[in-house]
Amino acid sequence: MIQMNPIGTIHTPFKETQGMPIQPAGARGVEGALEVLPELAEGLKDVDGFSHVIILYHFHQSNGYNLRVTPFLDKEERGVFSTRAPKRPNPIGLSVVEVVKVEGNIVHVKNIDVLDGTPLLDIKPYVPKFDTPEFSRTGWLEEAQKNARKTRADERFK
Repeated sequence: MIQMNPIGTIHTPFKETQGMPIQPAGARGVEGALEVLPELAEGLKDVDGFSHVIILYHFHQSNGYNLRVTPFLDKEERGVFSTRAPKRPNPIGLSVVEVVKVEGNIVHVKNIDVLDGTPLLDIKPYVPKFDTPEFSRTGWLEEAQKNARKTRADERFK
């Protein structure tokens, strides 16, 4: 058994999943905040030196899962592990967001595609030399990824 406790809460303008962006690319300019528990605020030292951070969070509105899903960017059924669908065996989400500023226990961010009130599990610095492979394949998303900026969530993962 693995047990994790949230390190804080994510605040965004998105009060419901319907109609929200499905990826940070579709949330350009959307502002939000990562509110870290006050007793963990010391851990934010130096975060403002990074332009971007990786946030890991719990899809708290997600119940159950299917191993095959039809993702927002496709009409064909895919294996859940080849998608970023929120209904997964371990409902963990990941986004790369831009750091605007850090004030006390609050990290102000931009380009955030997360539901308001989402439990924050971790924050990690985004480092292109570490996190961007020299070569990558994007599988079935090769063509579909072009639509990520304009695609919005619908009811399929309720």
